[in-house]
Amino acid sequence: MIAYIARRLLLLIPMALGMVVVTFGLLLLIPGDPASVLLGQEASPDAINNLRNTLGLNDPWYIRLGVYFMHLLQGDMGRSIFQNQAVSEIIVGRLGATIELAIVALIFACLIGITLGVIAATRQGSLIDTISMVFAQLGVSMPVYWLGLLLMLLFAVTLGWLPAIGRGTPLLQATAAALTGQPHVLLDSFAHILLPALALAANSAAIISRLVRASMLEVLREDFVRTAYAKGLRRQRVIIRHAFRNALLPVLSVIGLRFGALLGGAVLTETIFAWPGLGQLTITAISQRDLPLIQGIVLTFAIIFALVNLVVDLLYAAVDPRIRLG
Repeated sequence: MIAYIARRLLLLIPMALGMVVVTFGLLLLIPGDPASVLLGQEASPDAINNLRNTLGLNDPWYIRLGVYFMHLLQGDMGRSIFQNQAVSEIIVGRLGATIELAIVALIFACLIGITLGVIAATRQGSLIDTISMVFAQLGVSMPVYWLGLLLMLLFAVTLGWLPAIGRGTPLLQATAAALTGQPHVLLDSFAHILLPALALAANSAAIISRLVRASMLEVLREDFVRTAYAKGLRRQRVIIRHAFRNALLPVLSVIGLRFGALLGGAVLTETIFAWPGLGQLTITAISQRDLPLIQGIVLTFAIIFALVNLVVDLLYAAVDPRIRLG
């Protein structure tokens, strides 16, 4: 097990560096000049060229990429061109908000998706099954930005129940405040995160519900399930302890992948709800052609995604003892 974890962690290095190379190449194809954006439209060509020399933008692409890799080996992600601050400091300041939003959205997606999937599978052909599959179809089809605007219009503008934008107090700090006798802080924090988390979770919840339903239907037809019923076990115990546990294995893989999708979807969601995370920062960095900052964000997302997949692989062994990790 330890050797397997070590190998997977070592694979993070080439994967993350590969993501940086691909991102670097794509950014070279995007029209626009960071020096021109920084100095403005009134800047003279000489001033723009001098700034490009200062920033190293006139160097050949392979030299710039090599210098960036050398800095990475020293733990330095570079400095933001526009914010004149270390990229690692900027990312650390925004990462917590994105991780918080993605985790809450993933919890919502799992709770909604697994519940609907199990209920639909155990009541195949019923009205509940039909309603859950209609929800799944809508969740897969509706873009996150459109759903976000609809939720904002209904719950924030029309009903006035929830705030439309902003983060509020981070959940961890709000929870600590609630434990010290300030529950209103936690309620305010949850109210701020509810709409963006639901908008972000809808697509993943729909996918998870469809997969759980299909997997449960397959497992419920297996011989060991019929044997469990023949032994006189209660229906609830057969479904939860026998069928659901065996149906969960393929779902775990999808949940891990959905976390990566949630991080990507956070770019649009954070922009719509003015959520101060890496997604909103990514839009700003791309519009400014801030290459070091974009590369740092991509590298961070790649590492997080790989670590999540590692956790999912380890959960395989916990769910199914037949799996052996070398």
